[in-house]
Amino acid sequence: MSLPKTFVDSHHHFIDTTNPVYEKFLATIAPDLVYLPDSYKTDVVDDLAKIGVTVTASVHVEAMPDDGAQEAKLVQAFIEEGKAPTVKGVVGSVDLASDDAEDQIVALKTAVPEGVVKGVRWMLDCVGTFDGGKTATHVATKRHDGIDYLRGSDGGYDGGAVPAFEAGYALLGKHGLSFDLQCAPAQLVEAAALAARHPDVPIIIDHLGKPRMILGPDKLDDGTVNPNTTPDEKELEVWRAGMKAMAAVPHAYCKIGMLGYIVPGWVRTAEREVVLKELVLEVVRLFGPDRCMVSSNWWANASASDSDFMSEEAPSAAELIKKMSSWFAEYSDEEREMLFSGTAKKAYKL
Repeated sequence: MSLPKTFVDSHHHFIDTTNPVYEKFLATIAPDLVYLPDSYKTDVVDDLAKIGVTVTASVHVEAMPDDGAQEAKLVQAFIEEGKAPTVKGVVGSVDLASDDAEDQIVALKTAVPEGVVKGVRWMLDCVGTFDGGKTATHVATKRHDGIDYLRGSDGGYDGGAVPAFEAGYALLGKHGLSFDLQCAPAQLVEAAALAARHPDVPIIIDHLGKPRMILGPDKLDDGTVNPNTTPDEKELEVWRAGMKAMAAVPHAYCKIGMLGYIVPGWVRTAEREVVLKELVLEVVRLFGPDRCMVSSNWWANASASDSDFMSEEAPSAAELIKKMSSWFAEYSDEEREMLFSGTAKKAYKL
């Protein structure tokens, strides 16, 4: 099966925690983390060019800035300086539960030329207070530690969306923006209910809905490679219920990326790859190729991009696209074009 001629990268990051844009939060977690457009060009654009794949466009997604408008300005400066020619859209940071959510949205949109900002993301992965990465709760939720914006209306984890968050979410439709959904599988059903109540807000699921380490860690405590090839069916049951609910929302899309979070070290063995491939194809069949899009999630390096550092074994950008292309062999040329380019262009209005 031939490789795609073009690729629209629907999700990647530039980060510089030495910049004041990140000093209050991200710099306290990852000081001196610098990943700028020249590195993205080398790691993704040039790497894919070597196999005949042209990155025709990309979407820069927020990376936990202190101020979403200032981060957008930083990205726009890279574009105007000719350093980030692939970036055709920005998904910016707004705390939608804040009292000044609309002011933040307006500031974000007006910080850059009209049409550059395509959507908003505020990371929501929360199954409890952050405990150093031992659960699905993301470090980003330390900004509202222990509060689940999607299920916290009851003060815990069994309710619906927090009213303040839903009020902010509703504003996205007014401003013509989409929402990038990064959450844990246990939150997907309530996320789908929220999305259904707001049909004017396209919702784009990040990272395949984030089922977590379904085969366990890449390596065991003694340093040997984990031999398990039997998926955690309890985790997948929760994830499947959530993804089916999301797929029933006609304005929901799904990104295929950060696959090493699901199976850390999936490139080590053919058995691991088969498990992951089947999950990816399950999602594509559920949503359809016209609502799924491949993404690199590139930042820092291959390990960070693929698994958030849960394994040092990770594919290069070229290896990832080759794998995906082989997995999608059952689809027509038109469907494959949607998966690698067309869906991202449609969802983000590129």
